[in-house]
Amino acid sequence: MDKVNLKQKLSHFTDYWNPRIVGELNNQYVKLARFKGEFVWHKHDNEDELFFVVEGHLKIEFRDKVVSVYENEFLIVPKGVEHRPVADNEVCVMLFEPAATLNTGEKRNKLTRNDLEKI
Repeated sequence: MDKVNLKQKLSHFTDYWNPRIVGELNNQYVKLARFKGEFVWHKHDNEDELFFVVEGHLKIEFRDKVVSVYENEFLIVPKGVEHRPVADNEVCVMLFEPAATLNTGEKRNKLTRNDLEKI
């Protein structure tokens, strides 16, 4: 059992929209990622998704509203809800989701990450 320092783990990478696994529990991954710009509209049919903002400001767009998430806040997107993360400036995010969750949900494109690095 080792503790995890989020800032230290975040220092291992600088690219965007490429989550890294930093922990596992109960068939769930704890992931860290840096976001900047607009992601793709997508949904996860079978999984809820938690976005915890470590640094910065994240907007989660829904078809009927936008939710702003600031440092030390989190938002859970329920399964089946179409959404799009947007970061006007760099934001560092911790994600909690089932290990089988694909980052782009039902869509596959250049931002899809099939094999995540463990750091």
